[in-house]
Amino acid sequence: MEKVTIYTDGACSGNPGPGGWGAILMYGNHKKEISGGKKDTTNNIMELTAAIEGLKLLKYPCEVKLYSDSAYLVNGFEKGWIYNWKKNQWKTASKEPVKNKEIWEELYNLTKVHKVKFIKVKGHSDNEYNNRCDELAREAIKTLL
Repeated sequence: MEKVTIYTDGACSGNPGPGGWGAILMYGNHKKEISGGKKDTTNNIMELTAAIEGLKLLKYPCEVKLYSDSAYLVNGFEKGWIYNWKKNQWKTASKEPVKNKEIWEELYNLTKVHKVKFIKVKGHSDNEYNNRCDELAREAIKTLL
């Protein structure tokens, strides 16, 4: 299985408001930057979208290290929230419907294709790839304004 590294970030101008996402995919000596945005969205949706769009670019099953500064995204998998939500018919521990269910489902389905390890990085610090993803997300927002 090929090993790929993906960095992702999402941003919003207002929450909800115009949002953007950015991702950097790295494989061997190759590096690809992607980004996009949506006029009316939330920060969490953009964080999840960045991960989805990065994983969707992979042409065959890969072993992926996905780095994000979003605790929401990383904890969803690494703390097992998503498995409990699925088991509980997409209800949270407090019996509320899970927010962004369709997006979580799409991401979950991609983790069935790829072996993904979600890794939390400190946002807005000295991680050049996380900082670049933040720039990509913010540039994407500007194209919507």
